[in-house]
Parts: sequence; structure tokens; C-alpha cells
Amino acid sequence: MFKKNRLSSYLILISVAIILCLFIWLFTIIFEGERPIVSLDPRPEFLSKKQLFTIDAGDLKRGLKELKVVYNQAGTDVILFEQKFPFQGIFNREGVRNFKKELDIDPSGLQLAQGRVDLEVRVWDYSRRNGGDGNMTVVRHTMTVDTIPPAIRAISSMHNINIGGAGLVVYRASSDTIESGVYVDDLLFRGFPAGGESKEGTYLAYFALPYNSRSDPSIRLLARDRAENTASANFYYHINLKRFGSEKMNITDAFLRSALPFFSDYKFNPDDSDIEKYIKINNDLRKKDDESISHLAEKPAQESYWEGAWITLKNAATMSGYADHRTYYYRGEKIDEQYHLGIDLASLANSPVEAGNGGKIIFAGKNGIYGLMVVIDHGQGIASLYGHLSRMEVAVGDMVKKGDIIGYTGQTGLAGGDHLHFSMLVHGIFVNPLEWIDPHWIEDNIIKKLDLIKQQ
Repeated sequence: MFKKNRLSSYLILISVAIILCLFIWLFTIIFEGERPIVSLDPRPEFLSKKQLFTIDAGDLKRGLKELKVVYNQAGTDVILFEQKFPFQGIFNREGVRNFKKELDIDPSGLQLAQGRVDLEVRVWDYSRRNGGDGNMTVVRHTMTVDTIPPAIRAISSMHNINIGGAGLVVYRASSDTIESGVYVDDLLFRGFPAGGESKEGTYLAYFALPYNSRSDPSIRLLARDRAENTASANFYYHINLKRFGSEKMNITDAFLRSALPFFSDYKFNPDDSDIEKYIKINNDLRKKDDESISHLAEKPAQESYWEGAWITLKNAATMSGYADHRTYYYRGEKIDEQYHLGIDLASLANSPVEAGNGGKIIFAGKNGIYGLMVVIDHGQGIASLYGHLSRMEVAVGDMVKKGDIIGYTGQTGLAGGDHLHFSMLVHGIFVNPLEWIDPHWIEDNIIKKLDLIKQQ
């Protein structure tokens, strides 16, 4: 009898334990405390135009119950999107565990006021916690609504620009502008503050028309603010068409024998002939060299270092012009054609080369077809290049004045004789150097416009 009662007690205890375990198990499932996972992307600082947001929500335990997207301005919640998920199956086993939503938010369409707006994504699961409401996750992101573009207008009025030449525009832009300049078709020429508190809001931008520009390029001012709002403005300009020269270049075996050793570190195919090597240098390497030169001018000094017209090689004759179309022949057959992006000046061998104007040396070394080369940053996007030097007298970082000796003429690189290759660049675009060495052009197109800044 005692054994029977003892067995019954054990069975009761076991049953109670099983029931208690089942209860705890059910309780931990039904009242689980893990919050849903939510992500919001992107998270912009400003909301200036229609923006696509991606919302990812997930809950692998009890499943998603509700998702709500709201924005708040001036203390008022406005629902942008709401989704309720059905309870499906035992313990919501067939319920929604993951949900993704792409949502466009258009500040103009929603008539949002300028200023702060709070965006919230609220997600609940099917847990019975919190009085049955479930676990909740809130993702909040604060943005600034700014749909008003900056203001920009030209101050300078007469802009006569030659194809292959350069120009300068002086303009004013509103205080919220963080980037501005001139667009010539798809090329952006960045503007620079005029300098000084009294000149706040006044900018200048040098720009160029490449030698191969179409006859009617689109030229306009552009301003951008921190919210990525942009504004453009037209200004008066007149395009002067320009005809460039042409010349035939006969490549001889003697020239190949003298020029190719300079390119001994360039990788050729083992079976390339001398003329095949030359074509690769004149074509592929030339393109790389010009690109590297353009990159040098990508971050010019904000201040101006130059004054007056540029000077060139003394007692020199001009052997080749800017944008000359060169056709190359070898043993009577045409082998290549290129454009010459500078002027070639020849004087006595090993003539001293002077800095064309004040500036900072940003390159002094070997650069492919240009041989030993020096590049001077004159500030605000203007640079000058001196190629084929026999030796250099400056190093990167040196400050030079107009007339300082920077090197000596030579025939390094792809040069057929002792001379100086001289180029001018505006924001990395090769332009006609003859403009910059002409005091009248400098006065009419640059100085008179810079004088407008002093009047502001």
C-alpha cells in the first residue's frame, strides 16, 4: 500500500513538472522578449528632392505584426505607410518573418516645410508582452528639408572666347553655395572665392573651350548647396571660331635610333619593330601622359600666384603651333596622326628656360613624350608646362617667380631637336598659350574682369 501511494506521488510530481515545463515553454514562446530587427537606408542629412528609402524588417520568433512609417514636423505625426500582417497557423508559424518595403518620400509632394523633419519606422511583433501589444522597435532618422536652390548670377558681361582658348567669368552666389563654377557642355570648371570678407559671395572661374569643341557649346554657371540643390544661370558669351594649322612629320630611322633609348623602361612586345614602338609611344603613351598632366591640375591652389602676361623662351622662333594637326609618315606611308597641344620654341641649344609666371612647382621629372618636364601651378586652375628639358633647376614644392630659371632646353622625350615645348592648361584642359603671352588679351579678358571684384 505504501509503495502504491509513493508511486502515485511520483507520477503526480512528474505530471506537475511536465505541465510546468509546458507552461514555461509556452510562456517563453508567447511572451518572448526579443525585439524585431529594422533597418532604414539611406540616411541622408538633407531631403531636397524625391528620395527612395528601403526598409527591411524581420522577426524570426513570433513574426511581424505591424509596420508603420511616419514623419513628424512641428510635433504632428503623419502616417506615410502602414502594413498589418495576419496571424497564420499555430503560434503564427506561417506568419510573415521578413518584410522589405521601398518608399518614395517627396518633400514637395508632401508639402513639407523647410527645416527639420523626423522619419520613424515602427515595427511590432506577435509577442504577448507589453499588454499584448508585442515587442516594438523604432528606428528614427532626422533630416533637414531643403528644397530651395542656391542663387547665382554673372557680374562680368562681355565674354569673347576662342575655340581652343580660355575665358574668365566673375559671378555672385548665395551663402549656402558649397560648389560653383562654369559648365562647358559636360566639363565643369570650378570657381574660387574672390577672397576677403568684403568680397563674400563673389567668385571667379576660369574656363576653357577645348580645341575640338563644337561651334556652339553650351556654357552656363552652376551652383550647388549642401542639400544637393543645384541652380544654373546663363551669361552672355560669344564664340570665335578658330582654324588651326597642320604639318607633316617624316619619321626617319636615324630619329628612331636617337629617340627610342629614352623609352627603354616602357613595356613593348619583344617582337615590336622600332616603328611599331614609336607608334605606341606617339599614340598610347601620349594619351596616358596627357591624362596624367590633367590629373596634376585637379587640385589647384585657391589663391592666385601670377601677375601680368606670361613670358616665354627668349630669342626663340616658334616651330609648331597649338592644336596643329600632325600627320606622321614613315618611308612614305602614313602611320599616325595627333594634335600638338602646345607651342614649340627653339633658340640656342641648352637655353635657359624661365618660369612664365609666378607659381608653385607641382611636377619636376620624367613624363613620357614630354621628356624632362616641369609643371607650375599658378593658382585658381591655371598651370603651365615646360617639356623636353635637358635638365631641371627646381623641385616639387618650390615657389618660383616670373623669370626664375627652372631648367634648360633639350631634346628629351619625343623631341626631334633641341627646343622647348610650352603648354598652358586651365583646369587640366590644354589651351592656346598665345593668349596668355599676349598682354592685350590678358588685359581685355582677364584684368578688366578681375577689376570688377575690387568694385564689389
